[in-house]
Amino acid sequence: MTSDSVIGIPGRDRRRQHRQALLLEVGVIALLALILIFLMPVILSGFRLSLLGRFLALAIAALGIDLIWGYTGMLSLGHGIFFAIGGYALAMHLQLAPVEAGTLPEFMNLYGVTELPWFWKPFDSFGFAAICVILVPSLLGALLGYLVFRNRIRGVYFSILTQAATIVFFNFFNGQQKLFNGTNGLTNYKTLLGANVNAPQTQFVFYTLTVLFLVGAYVLSRWLTRGRFGNLLIAIRDDESRVRFTGYNPTGFKVLVFGISAGLAGLAGALFTIQTGIISPKAMDIAFSIEMVIWVAVGGRATLVGAILGTLVVNFAKSLLSERFPDIWLFFQGALFLIVVTVLPDGLVGWWRSHGVERMRSLFGLRKRVITYPSLEEDPEVQQERENLGARD
Repeated sequence: MTSDSVIGIPGRDRRRQHRQALLLEVGVIALLALILIFLMPVILSGFRLSLLGRFLALAIAALGIDLIWGYTGMLSLGHGIFFAIGGYALAMHLQLAPVEAGTLPEFMNLYGVTELPWFWKPFDSFGFAAICVILVPSLLGALLGYLVFRNRIRGVYFSILTQAATIVFFNFFNGQQKLFNGTNGLTNYKTLLGANVNAPQTQFVFYTLTVLFLVGAYVLSRWLTRGRFGNLLIAIRDDESRVRFTGYNPTGFKVLVFGISAGLAGLAGALFTIQTGIISPKAMDIAFSIEMVIWVAVGGRATLVGAILGTLVVNFAKSLLSERFPDIWLFFQGALFLIVVTVLPDGLVGWWRSHGVERMRSLFGLRKRVITYPSLEEDPEVQQERENLGARD
């Protein structure tokens, strides 16, 4: 007799339930993507749709944060580096696209640059720039992660190191007026593959691509966090020393996940840049990196869906409050974070899973779900014993 038959759930039924849950999830994702692409442009104004596109791009970066923080236990406060590098990689191509061969971007002429820097030249190719959007942040994240994780640096020291790296990159890009236009950043984009970047039709294409890339990022993250690999990430988060004792080397897994997370941040930075029309060292500010963590905390760590939901909720709340209460909106934002930390420590999705579902079931008169034998849960003697134990405590 197998262990599955002992608990009353045959292995075949379990696999069928798994397939049904997977098909349901795929259906929900496809439905939400169709709603975002076809329904939202009808409901929202052009301005709100533009904001939604930007926030969906930010949600891709939040998924990367959830991968390393929620599932692997690495709190990065420097993901703005990878976000900005992805944005700069695409922006460099956008600066070169409208100019003729042998000429320089406009800002370089202002600073007296006479020859295009050698590392700018390959970005004249869109394919090269598109690859660099993901590859450069991924390699940089993997390198930084390897240097840190091989020395078994973790916890608050890891967070401090990522903050220090952010300061270094921010000061470097901020001081490079001739190479990256310094504080002003790269802006004034005109064409991409022959299309007018600022045309409404082109911007809608960017919005649609953002939705599709977000779906792809979610599928990738979902795949990584399932099965043995996902269990290993959670084990590293909960007790890395025990993982080492069992024969695994967490360094390689942490480097891989950190590199993937950095690549997602780079992709998010490129999509955000093309929709906002600017990338500057401000994206490398420590405050922005901390905001990414807040999005995940509000939505719920280790949920993936929570990372996306938290990004949309926080950024739309920030936008609406700043419009209606320009003088005091920061107080509302601070109150929102305090409420989440004190009342909803597991985030919105965490609260829904632990309490919200049962409240909805009771609202519709449905029986409470049980995780053991229903007959045991509903036995009056068992309930009486629980009440007696609770009274003693």
